[in-house]
Amino acid sequence: MLTQSRQALDLFSRISALVSSRSRPAARQSPAPAEQPLAQRPEDSLSIAVLSAQDAPEGTEAQDRGQFLARQERWDDLSRQIRTADETRAATRCGVPLADLIAFGARADVVSATEHALTEHHDARSRALIRGLMAFEALRAENRHDPYLTALVALAHIDIGWAWRGADSQDPAATNQRRCAAHFDRAAALLEPIAADSRNSPFLLAAQCAVFAGRGPGTLQVADTYSTLIDLTPANHRHMRALGTHMLPRSAGSYAALELEARRTAARTEATWGAGGYTWVYFDAITTDTQACARVDTRFFLDGLRDIVQADASQEMINLLAAYCTVALPKDMGQDLQADVPRLRIAGAADWLIRDHLTELHPLVWAHAEEGFDNSALIRSVSRFAARGHAGALQALANQFREEIEGGQKVSFTKHGLHLSAVCQS
Repeated sequence: MLTQSRQALDLFSRISALVSSRSRPAARQSPAPAEQPLAQRPEDSLSIAVLSAQDAPEGTEAQDRGQFLARQERWDDLSRQIRTADETRAATRCGVPLADLIAFGARADVVSATEHALTEHHDARSRALIRGLMAFEALRAENRHDPYLTALVALAHIDIGWAWRGADSQDPAATNQRRCAAHFDRAAALLEPIAADSRNSPFLLAAQCAVFAGRGPGTLQVADTYSTLIDLTPANHRHMRALGTHMLPRSAGSYAALELEARRTAARTEATWGAGGYTWVYFDAITTDTQACARVDTRFFLDGLRDIVQADASQEMINLLAAYCTVALPKDMGQDLQADVPRLRIAGAADWLIRDHLTELHPLVWAHAEEGFDNSALIRSVSRFAARGHAGALQALANQFREEIEGGQKVSFTKHGLHLSAVCQS
């Protein structure tokens, strides 16, 4: 295991190299050099259990149930199931609300058909692009007093708005942006009449918050709405992460607002996460904004990271945090020295996360980390996406255990902790 002094020396040497490159006036800033690949394949030196999608059936079952009810047009049953899951705060073991998953499954056919039509470069007026959404709008018109079905249609518009934003079409980018904005505007119009019903509903309030990504709300409105949502479901870290990205200057906030909301959230969620609320608010913000990374209170962030593990040491959480520290966070290393110092210190937490807590691998988590946890990323094949995450995770783990592997040892992750053994030579 790396000692603290060796970690400090490594940190100092990497920062010194960056300072040296910065001191050359004619030199252009370049990324930090990548580590040399290991001579052997990672899978030959690592042994770890791998979780497949089939090993986590609760989320898949909820999505399938929503899709089935939508295909059968059993809208009353669908609304009832979303409402029940919402009111009971039912969630998967990794904390994803079942109401969100049921609703996601219910709109999956409509959204997927639109995404497919966009990849085929259909004309914007093509029935393939609007048929499913028109059916959803008709559903909403027949059930205009049902807030859950209204929110379902609004969420479909938001998903399709994201699809237009990332579409690789023959139309100018500005045209796609206008179409994206039109869907967000429609979602906002649908959600506005049910705002009063949303105050005590995590599902409905999350839909209200989802609209912010495509519009220009004020900082206080975003912060207050997210604060209400977080107070309703403090155990759901996804809302805190979304708040952080919305507090960036590129969205609805400022760096001062980001810091303020991070500290406010830490105070309000202390009973659940300790100092972890601060970490969650900055979690995605510092992977997308170098100035936010340069300004983060590293000690507070790392204290929060340990408190998160203290509150939830599940393998879902450990995989998320380890993938974050080894894959998502270091992506922009070498671009900005002020940001690299906290980035390196936080990334160093991967050592104790992996060595002290990791016992199984969740490939999809690592694959999403490689995408920067971009929810709008189009995944054409879940199996290939997971395979890519699996390969990336093994490489990250191999780099973490480089000394042991180069010394001829095999690293096994077991339920009882790490086990090192000599590699058998064939």
